[in-house]
Amino acid sequence: MLKDSKAFSGFAVDDLPAAKSFYTETLGLDVTEENGLLRLQLAGGNAVLVYPKPQHTPAEYTILNFPVDDIDAAAKELTDRGITFERYSDQQDGLGIYRGQGPLIAWFKDPAGNIFSIIQN
Repeated sequence: MLKDSKAFSGFAVDDLPAAKSFYTETLGLDVTEENGLLRLQLAGGNAVLVYPKPQHTPAEYTILNFPVDDIDAAAKELTDRGITFERYSDQQDGLGIYRGQGPLIAWFKDPAGNIFSIIQN
């Protein structure tokens, strides 16, 4: 029944204008706003719905991953744009990139506390 549905994901924020500013100005994403909701236009035609939720509590896990070809360059650029990477392990380098077992990854939060990552392809 749903196998041909063009499903999409969504997540909540507590301050829609702050989220829109962060996603457009800091992350450089294409963002549309309609009916009090944001839609993040991602590469490949994918979209993510962002909706306001009073008393929002962010998830304690990564909700959105951004694959990048060069994680060092991406981390440096995001740091220059004001991003502070989260520290979860002593296996993270000075940029905040986890270099332990598994893919190279670095985590950061949006203004609502939602956890995003950059992850090397």
